[in-house]
Amino acid sequence: MRMNYLKSIFGTVITMMALMLMVNCDNADSNKSETARIQLKLVDEPGDYEQVNIEIIDIQYRSSEEDESWQSFTPESGYPLNVDITELIAGNSLLLTDEVVPVGLLKQVRLVLSDNNTLKIEGEDDLIPLDTPSAQQSGLKLNLDKELEAGFVYSFILDWNVQKSIVKAGNSGKYILKPVIKVNAEVNSGSISGKVVEIIEDIETPIANQLIEVYTTEGDLVKDTLTNENGDFVIQGLEAGGYIIKIMKESYIAYESLEVNVEVGNVESVGTIILELE
Repeated sequence: MRMNYLKSIFGTVITMMALMLMVNCDNADSNKSETARIQLKLVDEPGDYEQVNIEIIDIQYRSSEEDESWQSFTPESGYPLNVDITELIAGNSLLLTDEVVPVGLLKQVRLVLSDNNTLKIEGEDDLIPLDTPSAQQSGLKLNLDKELEAGFVYSFILDWNVQKSIVKAGNSGKYILKPVIKVNAEVNSGSISGKVVEIIEDIETPIANQLIEVYTTEGDLVKDTLTNENGDFVIQGLEAGGYIIKIMKESYIAYESLEVNVEVGNVESVGTIILELE
């Protein structure tokens, strides 16, 4: 009788442990399903500088304006992140973070900068310090206002406008960094790609550092970029619609494309553009 009683108790304990294990597994699976993946990609809208070197010491996010507890992303390479943002052209981007976060509202992200930022002007050898106001060091806030759903990947393009971000302080010789960044969700935007060349001795020769401008069909400038050393360019973060590409180069016939229709999630290639001498 005693042996049967012990067997009964033992069986009950085993059953309870099995049930607890199943509950824990279910909770773990539930927690895992209640997350989404966030990717932040930094690109450059060019300016008249040879280098713009930025040091990012933290990237944070929060779920509401009332929530003061900012959470930090943890990039695989760690902090600080050092980047010359003038190199982020022609489809070249810097992946700031690729990380799993809880579902729900993603209200804002912010980039926290150090004061170790510099620029280089073409024709000059020395790097020039970029004065970084304390407000920028405490964090540049970017509004996302995106409701994250479980199991989805969300990619955001952070388009840093170099020309508008750097202010010369009168005749003092100082330059002040006041970042201007637009945020676009890749899922809500498209891109235009192409290549710019000229003909030299019957050979197509790439034109590097050529300014490419994109206008709406109403004539409003939307974005611009530069070609890389291979003459390639990519303009990202465009809303769906029709656009006109314009290229101006001294001693060459001005180029203006037909309407280019951009669709969300697609890269519309305009192929090779040949600039002709006047």
